[in-house]
Amino acid sequence: MNKLYIGNVSAEASEEDFETIFEQWKIPHSGPFLVKTGYAFVDCPDEKAAMKAIDVLSGKVELHGKLLEVEHSVPKRQRSCKLQIRNIPPHMQWEVLDGMLAQYGAVESCEQVNTDTETAVVNVRYAAKDQARLAMEKLNGSMMENYALKVSYIPDETAVQEGPSAGGRRGFNARGPPRSGSPGLGARPKVQSDIPLRLLVPTQFVGAIIGKEGATIRNITKQTHSKIDIHRKENAGAAEKPITIHSTPEGCSSACTTIMEIMQKEAVDTKFTEEIPLKILAHNNFVGRLIGKEGRNLKKIEQDTGCKITISPLQDLTLYNPERTITVKGSIEACARAEEEVMKKIRESYDSDMAAMNLQSNLIPGLNLNALGLFPGGGPGMGPSMSSVPPPGAHGGCPSFGGHQESETVHLFIPALAVGAIIGKQGQHIKQLSHFAGASIKIAPAEGLDPKQRMVIIVGPPEAQFKAQCRLFGKLKEENFFGPKEEVKLEAHIKVPSFAAGRVIGKGGKTVNELQNLTCAEVVVPRDQTPDENDQVIVKISGHFFACQLAQRKIQEILAQVRRQQQPKPSSGAQTPIPRRK
Repeated sequence: MNKLYIGNVSAEASEEDFETIFEQWKIPHSGPFLVKTGYAFVDCPDEKAAMKAIDVLSGKVELHGKLLEVEHSVPKRQRSCKLQIRNIPPHMQWEVLDGMLAQYGAVESCEQVNTDTETAVVNVRYAAKDQARLAMEKLNGSMMENYALKVSYIPDETAVQEGPSAGGRRGFNARGPPRSGSPGLGARPKVQSDIPLRLLVPTQFVGAIIGKEGATIRNITKQTHSKIDIHRKENAGAAEKPITIHSTPEGCSSACTTIMEIMQKEAVDTKFTEEIPLKILAHNNFVGRLIGKEGRNLKKIEQDTGCKITISPLQDLTLYNPERTITVKGSIEACARAEEEVMKKIRESYDSDMAAMNLQSNLIPGLNLNALGLFPGGGPGMGPSMSSVPPPGAHGGCPSFGGHQESETVHLFIPALAVGAIIGKQGQHIKQLSHFAGASIKIAPAEGLDPKQRMVIIVGPPEAQFKAQCRLFGKLKEENFFGPKEEVKLEAHIKVPSFAAGRVIGKGGKTVNELQNLTCAEVVVPRDQTPDENDQVIVKISGHFFACQLAQRKIQEILAQVRRQQQPKPSSGAQTPIPRRK
């Protein structure tokens, strides 16, 4: 990715002219300039030199009266789904960028590129070529906060693997057998983890980790087969900076150990006497299971490794920062073992949650689970805000539910002992949950014959119901109110008009049986109910989260159909008469 294309070149330009410009701006190049009519090519020794040439020269330096255009040289076969977006405003919020990119298609990854420029640079991969092409057309040259965005293709190495070309020899693809280290052989023998390792390091050690001209970080990357992003521009002036490491679990651990060793050596060299703990960032969704019931999991890791481990309080969380800081104190060897155990637990939690999501997410057509921000997905290298906040518009209404956004009321029954965990200290947790979901969430007073159950009243549109109930199910699992191998199953009540209850049941119970078979939830419409003052009766739904959600949505579809059928229809071909004024 270090070959450059130079466009808008004057017919008078020569190789010597380019030599002079690159020498003047101290940009190294590793080969001669290939000058053609109207354009030129040159190779740079590394990505840093290529990025410097693009940042310094493109649209800024004239040659024989023409402003040069410099970008990565990308063969046509590799112009696929990957773009580089440059000149992004330095103070732009990640969620704004995320929402902007999502307008043109499904973003599979978005990685920040470390550069020396004031503005930010990201590499973006779209799910399809036409999406990338549309983003390129719409964004290139567009203005954002007085900055003109620069968008170009970058080589998509996977693109050349798609489909054999004509003329290839029999028994081989068009490029012949795969070479060592190529995607065909698999450069890494083990699968990269979906969950990156995120660290928090003191800002004064960032320079030592990067090294002179990036030599140290390149060396770590090469030795550990990792991709490492140091988010230097996040939280300007902060005492600590996040680092994101993408690799296999072994690669992440190896890179983490090397970074700890570099910080220790730098501390000795600079006579820094304070202890330097290992700080791991983890999404709050997984922390409860890391801690375990009565702290057993965390205590075991401490005992096995000899480390002291503390976790930042819930009060530090915000909607835009869902990560907790896990601080590990001990020797480098002990901290390395603790990191392996901590991340093992977190990856297990993530895999378990994603398996549950994938199991039934296809049963709710069009549901965009990533947009709901329930799990820490998002592109590699993103800060927490970029990966966890729904794009603009997600809170206002989700097309996943067919545009039906009327408010609904659900009564969810939870173990009475869990009420304190749901409310949180001074009501903080239930307030945050209500704000996140966009729903009203209240715990009803204890009453009735069953003292082991408490009713949670959730009021909000379908998307808010989905988010609120998902977090409640997850919280009960995190706080170990259900066993490690036990599924969280709760009972939910929704009210339906008494005249529609028969439609939910169906002739001979046919509809309710189909509902149960489709959703795996238990659906019961108790017989001989007395309708309430609003002429409504209760439908009881029991099951795990996705089963309950799907049953609720299907029942709401039935009710919507009943409402439509009850609306008076105008006679065909005639307009509805307008009453005359008397």
